[in-house]
Amino acid sequence: MPEIVFVQMPQSSSILSPNNISTMRKRKTTDSPHSSTDLTEGKEKLRLKQEVGLISGVSLIAGTMIGSGIFMSPEEVLYRMGSPASSLLIWAACGLLAMFGALSYAELGTIIKESGGEYIYILRIFGSFPAFLFAYTSVILVRPAGLAAVCLSFAEYAVAPFYPGCSSPQVVIKCTAAACILLLTIINCLNVRLATSIMNILTAAKLLALLVIVVGGLVLLAKGQTQSFQNAFQNTTAGIGAVGVAFYQGLWSYDGWNNLNYVTEELKKPEVTLPRAVMLAIPLVTCLYLLVNVSYLAAMTPTELLSSGAVAVTWGDKVLGNWAWLISLSVALSTFGSSNGTFFSGGRVCYIAAREGHMPDILSMAHVRCLTPSPALLFTSAVSLIMVVSGSFTSIVNFFSFIAWFFYGMTISGLLYLKIKKPELPRSYKVPILIPVIVLIAAVYLVLAPIIDQPQIEILYIVLFIFSGIILYFPLVRYKRHSHFLQRVTLHLQLFLEVAPTTKDAN
Repeated sequence: MPEIVFVQMPQSSSILSPNNISTMRKRKTTDSPHSSTDLTEGKEKLRLKQEVGLISGVSLIAGTMIGSGIFMSPEEVLYRMGSPASSLLIWAACGLLAMFGALSYAELGTIIKESGGEYIYILRIFGSFPAFLFAYTSVILVRPAGLAAVCLSFAEYAVAPFYPGCSSPQVVIKCTAAACILLLTIINCLNVRLATSIMNILTAAKLLALLVIVVGGLVLLAKGQTQSFQNAFQNTTAGIGAVGVAFYQGLWSYDGWNNLNYVTEELKKPEVTLPRAVMLAIPLVTCLYLLVNVSYLAAMTPTELLSSGAVAVTWGDKVLGNWAWLISLSVALSTFGSSNGTFFSGGRVCYIAAREGHMPDILSMAHVRCLTPSPALLFTSAVSLIMVVSGSFTSIVNFFSFIAWFFYGMTISGLLYLKIKKPELPRSYKVPILIPVIVLIAAVYLVLAPIIDQPQIEILYIVLFIFSGIILYFPLVRYKRHSHFLQRVTLHLQLFLEVAPTTKDAN
């Protein structure tokens, strides 16, 4: 092993610098003419690669959005709304809201050209304290919980063919979900291009699967199976709480509309790629979701749909017969692809927060050869594994949505502040001010409606968890009281993981 020298770095009292591991880096520079390092004033800097183009950007958005939701949430949305027509309106409204939110985020991404999504926008607009609360909540709870939910749904569909006619054992489901997380960790730690290539392939596969369901539904409608659409608004629910929870379940299927903002520094020409990818991916997914729901209702009555444990599998049994196994395979591939997208972007939040001093230094580092934020990805993986052991899909979705829309609303209010108070800031894309206003109103409704209509003690626990970050913020971030033990642990982890500090690449 080459000799390694420790030097003083601004991040902490002793951190291993990339220019002090020249022997390790020389191999990378020699092997690849596209190395992402540069020399400035004699110092070698380490950056993540800009590997995400327009096609990969569309795949990241669409591939993450099309996951478990469209195969598991239709039943819950119909149950909350009470009628087929009102459930379709919820799906359309969710798509429109996701589109408005993504367009608003696209403008933020062209003003603040840094990775990190909501975290970096809240930090730059509102300051350190609210940004820390977001990072603390997102890194420890929201992102790992979302990944755990998607991996659990992947596991359910992946093991279902091995237990025909009965429910799959929970131990088997949880072990399969854990194996999925570990595989994703290996893929994303090895290479950014490998992770995005898998996203591209699986996105194409899941789009094909959805097209099969859409075409099957159109054939059924052509044969006259329209009984689900007669008196389609009958039994519609009008309670604000029920509508809010229906939105939670529908918006879970659209979660991922903001994923590209988490990897802005890894985009090729972000000022062009970001808005274009949004305008291509979200309308495509919205149209597919509406047609897939129509297909479900063409194959099943509302009563049959509500009693179905797995809507897509029931549809396959009714329409495809002996080929129904293709649907289970497609759902498993779809949820795996969505897990990959969630993991790819979620690890970046942890990485960016650490780089800004809101998480331990080790999480802000990248592997010296693979140029991936491997410590942050490993941390996200570890917390997600804990969530898999103790989580359930429905509860995770509802509480994930509550926290997510609280911070979405804060981020959108930051955009409105910049549009009104800082109109002179350069930006390559502008969204009409009415659009972020609509998103902010929707965010306030989605946060308050379930609390007002059906208050739950779990929501209080979530709020207490968010503000428990105050206990950590002042000693560790504001006053920087770090123990020497943690610094020694950081150094040993650097050696073990072969990682070094990175520099920002804000275009």
